[in-house]
Amino acid sequence: MLASSGGLVRSENTEVLLVEAGGGDGGGDGDQEGAKKLPRWWWKKVLDVEEAKKQVMFSLPMVFTNLFYYLITLVSVMFAGHLGDLELAGATLANSWAIVTGFAFMVGLSGALETLCGQGFGAKLYKMLGIYLQASCIISFFFCFIISIIWFYTEPILILLYQDPQISKSAAVFMKFLIPGLFAYGFLQNILRFIQTQFVVLPLLFSLVPVVIHVGIAYGLVHWTALGYKGAPLAASISLWISVVALAMYVVCSKKFEHTWQGFSLESFHYVVYDLKLALPSALMVCLEEWAFEILVLMGGLMPNSKETTSLIAMCVNTEAIAYMIMYGLSAAASTRVSNELGAGNPNKAKNAVAVTFKLSLLLSFAIVLALALGHNTWTHFFSDSHIIADQFASMVPLLTISIVVDSVQGVLSGVARGCGWQHLTVYVNLATFYLIGMTISSLLGFKFKLHAKGLWIGLICGLSCQAGTLLFLTLRTKWSVLDLPDLSDVEENEKAVLV
Repeated sequence: MLASSGGLVRSENTEVLLVEAGGGDGGGDGDQEGAKKLPRWWWKKVLDVEEAKKQVMFSLPMVFTNLFYYLITLVSVMFAGHLGDLELAGATLANSWAIVTGFAFMVGLSGALETLCGQGFGAKLYKMLGIYLQASCIISFFFCFIISIIWFYTEPILILLYQDPQISKSAAVFMKFLIPGLFAYGFLQNILRFIQTQFVVLPLLFSLVPVVIHVGIAYGLVHWTALGYKGAPLAASISLWISVVALAMYVVCSKKFEHTWQGFSLESFHYVVYDLKLALPSALMVCLEEWAFEILVLMGGLMPNSKETTSLIAMCVNTEAIAYMIMYGLSAAASTRVSNELGAGNPNKAKNAVAVTFKLSLLLSFAIVLALALGHNTWTHFFSDSHIIADQFASMVPLLTISIVVDSVQGVLSGVARGCGWQHLTVYVNLATFYLIGMTISSLLGFKFKLHAKGLWIGLICGLSCQAGTLLFLTLRTKWSVLDLPDLSDVEENEKAVLV
């Protein structure tokens, strides 16, 4: 049984159990008194330099790590694309299909560890982190098996979605050889969250090594073997498994994890259900947002100038995705700092971490927006040489800058939600804001009012704004206090577990 003798964070709509470290320094009680003395608008305080420095040092390695692993499949698409137009179209479609149906879901499933391992580490329940990691890997393996069946039937599914038959066949071949990589990607995300929640991130910069190795593997399989096009996705699968093995060996061999990783245990099967209660909402939370962007691209294909509109929306979506990837480091920092401090029974420090991350996200988003405003012409040429597309993208830049700023805010607040264990609430928020509000406005402005691409993006901004506003309201209304709970622990003496 998973139990706790710690505390409870409450808001009007949330209830999250967290843990105080056994035999701690009593910081939780001090923080409770300090929390009462804080002004209501705590986010207006001057930026905490020490906290900001800690988060920046954490965020930068996370940004590069996620970028490096993202490049593995992207490089495979590039190698496939050089074989011909059909191969390029098939690989691009396959990559998008893989992200929407598989990779995004795996990232979401691993989000449960940001709550469980983060709070567990803060509560000094070191043994439980390894148990949670194994339980999450069991869940990922199960869903990878289900998704791999869907991937195996990619061709008929894409044809059913009115995609070109030849491109669908090419994409299906790519997907079949990428199936082993799906399993690796699921395990990889779990290990990354396990490491991240312990604030060990600098060694993750060595994730550049698998990317470099991948370039050689992809080139060799595509050009030096009879595999050709099939070699590109196979190379991605091999490189992802190399990454998993390398990270796993690092966890097993490094002394930094000697307390949190104590080997494989059948005990992990007892925690699968508890992990699943957070994993599924976390996966839906990520996928609902990812699917909304993909739907915009599909809606662009229904416009009068479908090719130009689709290209324009795809460019905007890719630009937004890259900006969010840069911001993800701060989102991970928010999740880790909040979950660690809540687990340690320090609500005041968790609150301060949220305020600092929020301000850093605004500064970073403004820097990205400035770079885009000054260099959008150069950026456009990476996608297309068309002057028409360049002019249309330039007209979209003001809207794109707004969406980037709002998306940075919601990204941080989503990290706070993962740290607190609010995934189930965020699912409803994303469903209502992106689909009931965002997609409805996009459809009306894009089609009925004939604003086309601008109308679609304005609808997205409305959805993002409503999402960010709702999450901000939940965060501000949360009573960051800890209430004592009866001791229900049946684990080792002086150990307590986190239950959400």
